[in-house]
Amino acid sequence: MKKILLNTISIVTLLFMVSCQEDTKSFGPLDPPENLQVTAEIYGVSSTTPNGDGSGLVKFTATADNAISYKYIFSDGTSQNAPSGVFEKRFTQTGLNSYTVTIIASSRGGISTNTTLEISVLSNFTDAEAIQFLTGGSATGKKWYWAANEVGHLGVGPNNTDPEKNYYGDYYQAGPFEKAGSPDSSCLYENEMTFSLESGQLKFLLNNGGHTFFNTAYESVGGGTAGYDFCYGYDAGGVKTITLGPSESLVMANPDHLTQTRGTMLNISDGGFMGYYIGQSSYEIMSITANRMVVRAIQGNNPALAWYHTFTTTKPTETPAEDFTNLIWSDDFNTDGAPDATKWGYDLGASGWGNNELQNYTSSSSNVIVSGGTLKITAKAQALGTANYTSARLKSENKFEFTYGKIEFRAKMPTGGGTWPALWALGQNYATNTWPACGEIDVMEHRGNTPNVIHGTLHYPGVSPGAGNTNSTSIQNASTEFHIYKAIWSSSSIQFFVDDVMYHSFANTSSSPFNSDFFLIMNVAMGGTFGGTIDPAFVQSTMEVDYVKVYQ
Repeated sequence: MKKILLNTISIVTLLFMVSCQEDTKSFGPLDPPENLQVTAEIYGVSSTTPNGDGSGLVKFTATADNAISYKYIFSDGTSQNAPSGVFEKRFTQTGLNSYTVTIIASSRGGISTNTTLEISVLSNFTDAEAIQFLTGGSATGKKWYWAANEVGHLGVGPNNTDPEKNYYGDYYQAGPFEKAGSPDSSCLYENEMTFSLESGQLKFLLNNGGHTFFNTAYESVGGGTAGYDFCYGYDAGGVKTITLGPSESLVMANPDHLTQTRGTMLNISDGGFMGYYIGQSSYEIMSITANRMVVRAIQGNNPALAWYHTFTTTKPTETPAEDFTNLIWSDDFNTDGAPDATKWGYDLGASGWGNNELQNYTSSSSNVIVSGGTLKITAKAQALGTANYTSARLKSENKFEFTYGKIEFRAKMPTGGGTWPALWALGQNYATNTWPACGEIDVMEHRGNTPNVIHGTLHYPGVSPGAGNTNSTSIQNASTEFHIYKAIWSSSSIQFFVDDVMYHSFANTSSSPFNSDFFLIMNVAMGGTFGGTIDPAFVQSTMEVDYVKVYQ
């Protein structure tokens, strides 16, 4: 049996060697492309319109023997790879203009041949006002920046035929400076875009310091593997040429499209892009003035998504919407014993608290005590009633409630899989205005299963139940060192900070629930929908709070 097997392997190996030799021979000589032929079909040509119908559209078709790819180079400064040889180009220079087109055909081994043709095309499209706004009419150019202080400066919405939602970021709108709080995304706000007008031709230069904010679907382009939107080292590629053309987007079919979009497409040559990499080089100008512009672009690999970018000619500076400096309430936990009864009450029991939590909250000194200058809330593996764990939840309800202000907690997190400490505030009318209608401000949440990741979240109708309006940031030593967790809450925004670094922002409006009294809560939950799986070896762990302060 072994001899037969060895003979079989030898035969297979021989056949493989013969096959490889035959493949090498069949590759043959590296023949250059031959018989290169190119046709140009100008749209709308007739006896009365010999240079087209004014749309500027031309369909090019190239064929050649032995060719495997083609490239078109146009005298207007643009170029395009066309593997099939077929490419549709819109010439946008107003009037009747002549262009030189160079077509390069390439065969195996990179051998190429080329030919040129001359073409005269009529284009009636013009948007001189947009060009003036973009460039200031200057060859040196005009600089544009992300309008980072505006809600929705980066947003995403549906690309569909719904005229009520297809022209703005219905799915998501970034809060003011939302991407500044994490090194993963902060490079976005370093973008500086220059639009210039050189000899009648629009030019574009993106200066991004060599770092590009990538949509996660395109992280491989930047050489990354983060699995979420991330800044990677990636050069934008120098000066590009821009052509303008009429929009053919789904928004143009809306009954009110004249008030929703300008209807002008901005096309950047050679893979250029406007700061955020979504695999797209064409942007619809929704609106533009001398100092503000909103554009819309379809994600390259997902035509169901439309991204929105807002730019300004004055680079915004990151400052809190409103700071508060008058200390109106605090607890420094300097008196040993039970927490100050004039400031804190308790939630008690083991009801799951709407999140399938597994602890029984008590007021026992073994779960909550002030000692050595800090409040200590301790979760324990201890059976009580229907629960296998005990802990504590303190609240200022009916003792201290307030609207707007700066909330600060200085605290150190517990450890252990399944621990879920939280420092937060709840709308005081929750009994009659059922959650999430009452609103919830989670100044800080932490998962023991993902240590050192801090979450700031808002719950309100439309986003909860579920994840809420949230963001997170990573810090060091959350469980071994004290950090300051802060929210600045005003009528215009709610901003979240760790150690004075903002990582999340929300644009408050009169229709949100964040314009009435809230009270404070501190607790350590176990397990549940956020805490997750509890480590079977868990015995006990403590959250320490050094102080709580509220300023107005």
